[in-house]
Amino acid sequence: MRERAIEGGRPRAAGGAGLRLFFALWPDDAVRDALAAWARALHKACGGRTTRPQNLHVTLAFLGDTDGGRLPGLKAAAGSVTPRAFELVLDQQGYWTHNRIAWAGASETPEALRAMVVDLRAALGAAGFRFDEKPFVSHVTLLRKGSPPRALPRLDPVAWRGCGFALVRSHTGPAGSDYAVEAEWRAVE
Repeated sequence: MRERAIEGGRPRAAGGAGLRLFFALWPDDAVRDALAAWARALHKACGGRTTRPQNLHVTLAFLGDTDGGRLPGLKAAAGSVTPRAFELVLDQQGYWTHNRIAWAGASETPEALRAMVVDLRAALGAAGFRFDEKPFVSHVTLLRKGSPPRALPRLDPVAWRGCGFALVRSHTGPAGSDYAVEAEWRAVE
């Protein structure tokens, strides 16, 4: 497999400007639609605020505020990681009471995905980038500020065929967060 970087998203900030960044799995439209349907079903059980469909993702490494001047080094570190193909089956839903979040998750994380996350985090660390070191949990946040549900709805599994990862920029505005893919690394056959 070969890797290629795809540039996209919003105009870049000038060197030195702070960017709020994270690496993620970014779903295709079919997966996004299925997850949005899960969010609507969970909203009926929990209330709260659903994640906007265009923001649904699985976080691989959260960097937070990052100096815009370090973006080339960050992309170089990510570019040293071999993107892998995998199939992630989201077959669980749950509710975390400590932060009032309803989520979709996988009962099993594919080894190719787990290895890609380990390699990505190692490359970031070696290049001097700090990130949230919480253990990786393959999940998608579907809603926030929900109430504990009496019961969770039964939902059909969502099969997510992935082949790489993305660098995503978060911008918070009056309507909430907007995410834009800054670069993407994909396995190419």
